[in-house]
Amino acid sequence: MIEPPEEVTPGRPAREDGRTPLVELADVSKYYGNIRALEGVSLEVHPGEITCVLGDNGAGKSTLIKIIAGLHQHDGGDLRIEGETAVLGSPREALDRGIATVYQDLAVVALMPVWRNFFLGSEPTKGKGPFRRLDVDFMRETTRAQLLRMGIDLRDVDQPIGTLSGGERQCVAIARAVYFGAKVLVLDEPTAALGVKQSGVVLKYVAAARDAGLGVVLITHNPHHAYLVGDRFVLLKRGAMAGSHAKDGIALDELIQQMAGGSELEELSHELARAPVPDHLGGHTADAE
Repeated sequence: MIEPPEEVTPGRPAREDGRTPLVELADVSKYYGNIRALEGVSLEVHPGEITCVLGDNGAGKSTLIKIIAGLHQHDGGDLRIEGETAVLGSPREALDRGIATVYQDLAVVALMPVWRNFFLGSEPTKGKGPFRRLDVDFMRETTRAQLLRMGIDLRDVDQPIGTLSGGERQCVAIARAVYFGAKVLVLDEPTAALGVKQSGVVLKYVAAARDAGLGVVLITHNPHHAYLVGDRFVLLKRGAMAGSHAKDGIALDELIQQMAGGSELEELSHELARAPVPDHLGGHTADAE
């Protein structure tokens, strides 16, 4: 279990509860030429908590992921990792700092077995010199044990990962991040292409990662899924903050309304309301009643 740091980095104001976030974005902005992708976005990721980032297509969620994952560098504001200001130069650097990102496409090799995908890019070997070879037995046993630890009971870790359901593949990716020592797990729309049952399975393992002490960033456009597991909610709209709430400070209905546009949705409903039918077309007025 990852324990919150006891000391706050000198020069940084202490949080109200005395904790320093694993990852913190403070007024972060990103521009592509004259196009604003993000502006003034702030969020905190704490150990054992799930921070949900919600927004429609074009809200800036993908850009936010890329900044945290080290794919893109921010143009303004601060990115802090465990209290230290940082500029991530690559996904490998982010991973070395304990930030693992699971993208929607998962980047798996469909025809390779589950255990090979679990260790893809980090394969252990045994033997020396010309006798060095992959430690297949270790990878098989470790994959099986780590999946069981997360509550995932696969029939056979030798089966191609492409034969698993979308939810099961997401769960393998989550278990892999936990095994390789991630402190922060960023999940890009993990339930977007899944049905209700499979979405429930994935959310169960997202909660398991939280309970293992990780700080989780859940990117989603589904407020129902977010509210089931989330501790904090950050709403994005056209690259800007549209709201930031703790779970005990907002109800599901209000979260849905804010994400749907609130006053804009109400204005649209008035525009789409049926116009009264003229009398000569068979309409009638209240006076005629």
